[in-house]
Amino acid sequence: MSYQVIIMNGQNEPWWFFENWQDDIVLEETFEDFDKARRFYQEKYMEFAQNYQNMNEKMGYMVAFWNEGEYYYCEDCADDVQLYHGLLITKEYKPINLEE
Repeated sequence: MSYQVIIMNGQNEPWWFFENWQDDIVLEETFEDFDKARRFYQEKYMEFAQNYQNMNEKMGYMVAFWNEGEYYYCEDCADDVQLYHGLLITKEYKPINLEE
């Protein structure tokens, strides 16, 4: 069993897990130990918090960071959309259940 700390960039916050969500991954680190994964997540969290003006956090180690006006062109939408920088921990690429 392994844990993944994932950084993703895209038009969706990281907790949606839409089809092909893994296409937005820009960095992935794998850990066998949850505490090591959590420490790495916390380091990245602090870096992102210093670089982005806004954030929205969900339970289970999922957070989206963004700056207003940071857009990218979405070909499927034929429009500029907000760019989100997602940070999350998954367990075998699935959301963590904090009640386990």
